[in-house]
Amino acid sequence: MSRFDFDLITIGAGSGGVAASRRAAAYGARVAICEDSRVGGTCVIRGCVPKKLLMFGSQFSEAFEDAAGYGWSVGPASFDWPALIAAKDREIARLEGVYRKLLDGAGVTLLEGRGTLADPHTVEVAGRRLTAERILVATGARPALPQIPGIDLAITSNEALDLPELPRQVLIVGGGYIALEFAGIFRGLGADVSLAIRRDAVLGGFDADIRDAVMASLVKRGVLVLPHTQVAALHREGERTAALLDDGRTMVVDRVMVATGRLPNTGGLGLEACGVTLDLEGAVEVGADSQTTAPGIYAVGDVTNRMNLTPWAIAEGRALAERLYNGKSVHADPHHVPSAVFSQPPVATVGLSEDDARLHYGKITVFRSRFRPMKNTLSGRDETTMMKLVVDAATDRVLGCHMVGPDAPEIIQGLAIALNCGATKQQFDRTIGLHPTAAEEFVTMREPVR
Repeated sequence: MSRFDFDLITIGAGSGGVAASRRAAAYGARVAICEDSRVGGTCVIRGCVPKKLLMFGSQFSEAFEDAAGYGWSVGPASFDWPALIAAKDREIARLEGVYRKLLDGAGVTLLEGRGTLADPHTVEVAGRRLTAERILVATGARPALPQIPGIDLAITSNEALDLPELPRQVLIVGGGYIALEFAGIFRGLGADVSLAIRRDAVLGGFDADIRDAVMASLVKRGVLVLPHTQVAALHREGERTAALLDDGRTMVVDRVMVATGRLPNTGGLGLEACGVTLDLEGAVEVGADSQTTAPGIYAVGDVTNRMNLTPWAIAEGRALAERLYNGKSVHADPHHVPSAVFSQPPVATVGLSEDDARLHYGKITVFRSRFRPMKNTLSGRDETTMMKLVVDAATDRVLGCHMVGPDAPEIIQGLAIALNCGATKQQFDRTIGLHPTAAEEFVTMREPVR
């Protein structure tokens, strides 16, 4: 008989924790998982899924406008924010139920309550002490808040998903993917949106042509972009919020939303007392095998602050279970991981940016295309699609694929397979395009731009 209550206790029932727990249980491990909120984690409950549902809702305003160019007469449209939020809530509740059934069906014991480490083999949850041979930390991350006066008046992405009413004027602080996604949502639903960013352009770390294309789109959609701008303080002005900017100006809006990054959820877990090393931002330091500095304690997902993507957390969790409970030397592959920003229009990318490719490979060839989507020819919408390929000049291997435009995430997912297979530009060129589609442009670009 084992001297432990469980073989594995996972703290955090988000995407990574659930994936690891289910896979471990499938191989016969006795597994429990702790959750002090709703099962499903950030992605399902307060991130990717509800955010994309709101994005879908916000796109109908453009669809009504574009319909006229195709012969449709659309009467006066109205929008009901509480109805959208209620529909979103019903879907999230359904998905949480699915996650609970998945855990139950796999034989994973759900422990509802905050799990903390009493020692390297003991977890305290809901007044109970349970032991495990191994512990997995998968507690995710939370929105970061700048330390400025009046910050309690701001909302984050968490609260933005559950506002009682749609704000008419919104100041969003930040230029990353969360800021852009909510800028698109609020603007699409009719709000006046301002975007305060520290740098000269949004989406730091993305390819420069992506950043330029998104900046141009924001302006065309009526978003007021304030580059090199930070908020110094917030204060209440009647029923509204006044934001003092670092250049001395004051903006008065219905809501100020802060989207300036995320921090790992490690506070108060007892990790350091168990020998787990955290970095300066509180992220759990792990090796390639997800092992922390404490034997028997592992971590996956956003809590490690390495690659904060839901599919990556799932891949890490499953690979860990394969190594620990199925004897296979499996590791999640960090190369050619695609990512998307569900802005409007959306962004998708896989592989290296032009700058990174030049840094690592020296001589590269760049192919780029900008064109008006076919749908916009009759609708009259003034917006272009940008597609780009970055190619190693020495081997002809495609190093990066980038796109801004309708259906970009759907298209780039397929190209991620090609990059993982080591596809060359010649192989792209030999591929017959699907016509008429936007995706065919990736196999018809012939003349390099540099």
